[in-house]
Amino acid sequence: MIIRTKAPLRLGLAGGGSDVSPYSDMFGGYVLNATINLSAYCTIEETGDGLISIDSYDSGVHCSYPSSASLPVDGNADLVKGVYNRVIKDFGPDGQGGSFEGFFGVRPGVNGFRISTYNDAPAGSGLGTSSTMVVCILKCFAEWLSLPLGDYEIARLAYSIEREDLSLAGGKQDQYAAAFGGFNFMEFRRDGAVIVNPLKIKRWIVDELECSMVLYYTGKSRSSAAIIGEQQKNTSSGNKVAIEAMHRIRQSSEDMKVALLKGDMAEFARLLGMAWEEKKKMAMAITNPVIQEAFDTAMAAGALAGKVSGAGGGGFIMLMVPPVKKKDLVDALSTLPGQVVPFQFTDRGAHAWKIYETDRVDKM
Repeated sequence: MIIRTKAPLRLGLAGGGSDVSPYSDMFGGYVLNATINLSAYCTIEETGDGLISIDSYDSGVHCSYPSSASLPVDGNADLVKGVYNRVIKDFGPDGQGGSFEGFFGVRPGVNGFRISTYNDAPAGSGLGTSSTMVVCILKCFAEWLSLPLGDYEIARLAYSIEREDLSLAGGKQDQYAAAFGGFNFMEFRRDGAVIVNPLKIKRWIVDELECSMVLYYTGKSRSSAAIIGEQQKNTSSGNKVAIEAMHRIRQSSEDMKVALLKGDMAEFARLLGMAWEEKKKMAMAITNPVIQEAFDTAMAAGALAGKVSGAGGGGFIMLMVPPVKKKDLVDALSTLPGQVVPFQFTDRGAHAWKIYETDRVDKM
């Protein structure tokens, strides 16, 4: 039997950074995001060869280990290993982990498996690729082993694996976006609680937003850790400029939610641009000459406003433009080293399905 999962990547529309500790612990955070039709994928296939084999196609890592209750976190396919180790730890016999054979006794006859992962966008793209992949992998194990995990539980556990077990820096929004899907207004409370408020956006508004938005990949991936680290340092040290900028970014998510629900694209664009100006005050590395050249080119071609999705420093830029000028903007951006990426919004979160031997494509 084969289990496959798919989880959507997201655009951080407003409020990003207010979901990152210690800011969210001190002040609480609000984030508005939306998932798109770029995804992370995971496949688990029972093999019977006594091995745990990992194929991480994004990183080019292909490795195998003898079946055991723990895999070494050594820089190779650590997202897969982190999820596997946590699943064994939390859901093994009596909640105490245990042997591979004892744990997978719930799947009679299983003696080894292969797990494969792939992402539609590169790491460091600002679309939440790493966190979405953790959600995707965890969802795959949950489906395979019939683990009692709903959307909130998947997101919370994925956050814990990534931030605590693997010590990867970042916020909380990506895991919840991937688990729930759609347009969501998220609340990150000071006590650690997270509330996801799905937004019912009228279809004509979604269509208008898609017509008015261009997604441009700068071709420059970046590690968000340094940028997030500087944001955290500024908050912890009481940097007034950075903290007040984050307050305004947090407020912009509430204001943008209202504009989106009303279909006010002009206000949506204004808020997007304002949030970008405030975001640049959070850390020195958020913008750079590559990003600035893309913005200068876009504005000269008729764009109204834009913002980098994610922590900044590279990845994808969201640009708002009057639909009748969209072709001009796309043509202008095509002269740069990056690329325009077509997309649509999607409302489905992480989901799984089973493939049996007779259904496999490679058996046709």
